[in-house]
Amino acid sequence: MAKSILICDDAAFMRMMIKDILTKNGYNIAGEAENGLKAVEKYTETKPDLVMMDITMPEMDGIQALKKIKEVDPNANIIMCSAMGQQAMVIESIQSGAKDFIVKPFQSDRVLEAVKKALG
Repeated sequence: MAKSILICDDAAFMRMMIKDILTKNGYNIAGEAENGLKAVEKYTETKPDLVMMDITMPEMDGIQALKKIKEVDPNANIIMCSAMGQQAMVIESIQSGAKDFIVKPFQSDRVLEAVKKALG
């Protein structure tokens, strides 16, 4: 069965880009969220195999959402995405339980490599 992935990014075109890469490679899209609050809601609704989470989002940022999802499901697989290569955010994401970190703009092979790695 194809793995389901929840895409969380405040930019619609980024969600579309990620969705395009993933669907072309046989993954199902569990849903999309435009902010951290929606990401946590959608996660509990859809229980996806993986979450692609942007860090900088309105209402609740990706790191807060990552922590909330990990409270709900300690085994959640989450990959963080951000345009800013800020070391502190990368470190905080990984310490908070993220499986990997992808820097924008994405290379589709890097996205797929991270997804495969996170899903074991």
